[in-house]
Amino acid sequence: IPNFITTHFRHKLDVMSYDNLRKELTVNDKTYTYYSLPDLNDDRLDKLPFSIRVLLESAIRNCDGFSVKEEDVNRILDWENTSQTTTEVAFKPARVILQDFTGVPAVVDLAAMRDAVKRLGGDPNKINPGVPVDLVIDHSVQVDKFGNNDALEYNLNKELERNKERFVFLKWGAIAFEGLTIVPPGAGIVHQVNLEYLARSVMEKNGVLYPDSLVGTDSHTPMINGLGIVGWGVGGIEAEAVMLNQPVSMVVPQVIGYKLTGELNQYSTATDLVLAIARNLREVGVVGKFVEFFGPGVAKLSLADRATISNMSPEHGCTISYFPADEKSIEYLKMTGRNAQQIDYIKAYLQAQNLFRDYNNEDQDPVFTQVLELDLSTVIPAMSGPKRPHDYIALTDMKEDFLNCLSNPVGFKGFDIPEDQRNTVKSSVIDGKEFELTHGNVVIAAITSCTNTSNPSVMIGAGLVAKKALERGLNVKPFVKTSLAPGSGVVTEYLSKSGLLPYLEKLGFNVVGYGCTTCIGNSGPLPEPVVECIEEGDLVCCGVLSGNRNFEGRIHQYVRANYLASPPLVVAYALAGTLLINFDNDPIGQDQEGNNVFLKDIWPSHEEIVAEIQNSVLPEFFTKVYGNVTKGTEQWNSLNASDDKLYPWSCESTYIHHPPFFQSMEKEIDPVLKIDNALCLLNVGDSITTDHISPAGSISTRSPAARYLKGRGVERKDFNSYGSRRGNDEVMARGTFANIRLVNKFIGKAAPKTIHHPTGDVLDVFDAAKRYIDENIPLIILAGSAYGSGSSRDWAAKGVWMQNVKCVIAVSYERIHRSNLVLFGVMPLQFKDGESADSLGLTGKESFSIQLDENITPGMDVVVNVTNGSINQFTAILRIDTDSEVSYYKHGGVLNYVIRQSLEDDDNDNNNNNN
Repeated sequence: IPNFITTHFRHKLDVMSYDNLRKELTVNDKTYTYYSLPDLNDDRLDKLPFSIRVLLESAIRNCDGFSVKEEDVNRILDWENTSQTTTEVAFKPARVILQDFTGVPAVVDLAAMRDAVKRLGGDPNKINPGVPVDLVIDHSVQVDKFGNNDALEYNLNKELERNKERFVFLKWGAIAFEGLTIVPPGAGIVHQVNLEYLARSVMEKNGVLYPDSLVGTDSHTPMINGLGIVGWGVGGIEAEAVMLNQPVSMVVPQVIGYKLTGELNQYSTATDLVLAIARNLREVGVVGKFVEFFGPGVAKLSLADRATISNMSPEHGCTISYFPADEKSIEYLKMTGRNAQQIDYIKAYLQAQNLFRDYNNEDQDPVFTQVLELDLSTVIPAMSGPKRPHDYIALTDMKEDFLNCLSNPVGFKGFDIPEDQRNTVKSSVIDGKEFELTHGNVVIAAITSCTNTSNPSVMIGAGLVAKKALERGLNVKPFVKTSLAPGSGVVTEYLSKSGLLPYLEKLGFNVVGYGCTTCIGNSGPLPEPVVECIEEGDLVCCGVLSGNRNFEGRIHQYVRANYLASPPLVVAYALAGTLLINFDNDPIGQDQEGNNVFLKDIWPSHEEIVAEIQNSVLPEFFTKVYGNVTKGTEQWNSLNASDDKLYPWSCESTYIHHPPFFQSMEKEIDPVLKIDNALCLLNVGDSITTDHISPAGSISTRSPAARYLKGRGVERKDFNSYGSRRGNDEVMARGTFANIRLVNKFIGKAAPKTIHHPTGDVLDVFDAAKRYIDENIPLIILAGSAYGSGSSRDWAAKGVWMQNVKCVIAVSYERIHRSNLVLFGVMPLQFKDGESADSLGLTGKESFSIQLDENITPGMDVVVNVTNGSINQFTAILRIDTDSEVSYYKHGGVLNYVIRQSLEDDDNDNNNNNN
C-alpha cells in the first residue's frame, strides 16, 4: 500500500476516535459544535491549569495520527507527570500575527519558497497559509518630527515615502497568499490592535467552536494572554511553518501559579506592578515555562492591567503570562465593540469547556508546578534600567542608583565614568533657549509601546499629571525630546474626550504616530545641539520611556542609559529633566509664585483616574476606529501591486531581494553532520541580545551595510533602518553583529569588529566572515548565558547562517533564539552545567571540529574536538530539543522541510492519479 494511503487511513481512524466528544451548543437559536473536554470523563482534567486545557483541546481537535497524534493528547492529559520531563507534544495554533519588521522577511521567504517549489517541479500554489494571518504595519514609523501638531502627518508621510517598496511588496503578499490580511500603517501597534480588535477569544469555522490561540513574530505577542487567549512569540521562521500547517513542536511546559492578593495602593500603577513581577520571576527563573495567574487579587485588576502584565512575558522570562477568561474578559469584549452573538457564544463555549474562571472561587484553582504569591498592596512606584528591563529600581532609589551606575565598572549597572569627569557640564542653545547638559539629564521622554498605551489608567494618569503641572506653571526642559505614540487611535479619542490631550500637547507630548517608535529604537534624531553636548562631554544622558525594552544601543545611539517607567512618570521626568532627583525630597520645579512643587502635588488620585475613565473611554470609540482599520490612507491606497502568484523580483531593489536560502537546495536532504576545523568568529559574554546580533535601528555610515547601500546609489538620508530592510538579505547579512555596543572578547571594547585569525587583521564582522567564506573556512561562535535574549528576530539566525556560522556554543539560550537557530539549520550547543568557554580555558583562537552521526537524539552529548588550544576536547549538550527539530535540522531548516513535503505531496498526488 502506498505510504500516502496509509497516512490518510491513519488520519481517518484517529479523527474518528474523538468523534464521541463532539457536542452541540445552541446560542440564541444558532447551533454550533465543539469537542467537549468534560466528556473525556477524566479526573485529571479539573487539575490541569487552564492554559494546558487549551493545548489539550487543540490536540483533540487536530488529532490526525500524523502531525498530531493520540499520544499527544495523552501526554497533555498527564501534564502533572510529563511536565517534569522533556516530553514533546505538537500544538497547532489557530492563527498567526505578524508585524512588518518580521512580516516582510516572512513573506519574502514564502515568495522564495514558491520559486523553489516551481524550480524543483512542484506546484508553487501549495505554498499558502492554512490559518488566518494578520500583519499589522507598526514598526516603520519614526519620530522624525515632534512637539507640534504637524508631527503625526509628517511622520506618517515620511514612513510611506521611506517604505514604499516594502509596502507595495506587502500588498502583493495580501493578493498572492490566501488568508493574509494587512492592517496599513497609521492604525496602531500589533499587540494593541490584536487585543482591541483582532482577537476572537473563541474561533468559529464551519460551525465548529474552539479556543482562539496564536503565535506571533514579536516577543510581546503574549499580551493577548490578558484576555484569556494562549499565544506567544516565535521567530519568523517558526511562524512561517505554522502558517504552512506545521505544528509547533514543544516540550510540555511546567506551569507556575502566580497568586495575587490585595489591591494596588493609591500611588502605584500597572507599570509598577509588572516591573515588580518581572524582577520576581527573573529571580525564580521561568524560562520555557508558562505562568498562570490566580487568586482574588486578579479580580481587582482591570483587563488592561492584566494585558500590561502579560505583555512583558519576555521580560519575565516565561513563554506566557496567562489570565484565564472571566466576567471582566466578557465586559472588555463588549466595551471594545465585539459582535453580540460572538460574545454570547464565547461565554457559553468557555463555560461549557470549564475554561471560564471565577478568581474568588478557590475550588477552581488547578494544580501548579510551583506557586508564587504577591500582595498587590506592597507594590511601590518603580522603574527599571539602565540597560535591562528586569533591573528593578524603586523610585525612591533612582537618584542614588544612577550615581552608582556612573562610577560602577562597565556592565549592566555601570558606565565607569572617571571621578574627575562626573561633573562635566556642557551648554548650548535650542530654539533660542539656553540649556546646560550633564550626566543624568533626560533627553528622551517617550510615552510609547502597547505595554502601557493600551491601558487607559496610566494614559489618563499621564494626562492628569500634565494638566496639574501646567496649572502650577511647570514646563518641560528644552533639551528633552518628548513624544506620544499611542498603540491605537482609541487612545487619542478618549484623551480628546477627557480634555487631557491639549495639556499633554502643551508639554510637547503631541501624537507623533501610531506605532512602536521609541520602544524599538525608532526614536528619530535628537536635536543637533544636544548631540554635540553629549559627544563633547562623553555624557551619560538618559531616556525615560513607557516601553518594555531598554537594552544597550536599542533606544538611541547617543542615549546610554534608558529606563522603563509608567506614562505619568515619563511626564514627571520630562518636567524634571534629570534622573538626579529624589521625588520625595526634591521639588520637580517651582510654581508662578516661586513655591516648590513636588511630584505628590501633581500626582492624580486613583478616584480621579477611575472617574475620568468611566466618562471618557467609550465603546463607540472602538467601533469608530476599527470600523476603518484596514482601509488605510489615500497614499496607502494609491500603491499598486502585482497580482502575479510568483513575485517579480527586481535586481534594482534595495528593500526586497531574492534570498539565497533555497536557491541551491535539492529534493534530497544533505544534513550537516560534520564541522571540520572551524574557527571562532566571535567570543562574547552574557546577555548578548538579538539587538546585538541583528540590530533594528539606524544604519551607521561606517558599517558594511552603509557601504553596500552607497554602492547601490542610496543616499545617507534614505538609508532607513535595519528593521525596514529585512526583506533584503544583502543588507541584513552585512548588518549582522553591526551593533556598535557589541563587546567581542577578541577586541576588548564595544565595537562591531572581530579578528581574522589567520592574518590578525581587525575587520568589521561581516568583512571577516566574508573572508572566511572565500577561504572555505566554517565558523562557530562562543557565547555566555542568555544568548539571543530580547526580541524574536529571525534575522538573528538567518544572519549568522549567511555568515557561514555552523554552530553556536553558549552557556544558555533565550527560548525563541535557540529555536530559530535550529529552524534555520544552525547547530546550537550548550556547555555542561558549571562550564563556559572561560572555565575550559578556551580563548576562541583555537580550531573546533564536531562530528554527529545519523542517529541524532534531542539533548544528546556532543564531543567538540579542539586543536591549538589548552584542551583537546570537551563535551557539550546538543540543544536540539525535540524529535521534530531533529528532522528540521537534518533538512537544513524547517522551511526546507516544508518545501520537500510539498514536493512529496505532489509526487504522491501524481502517483495516485496514475493508479
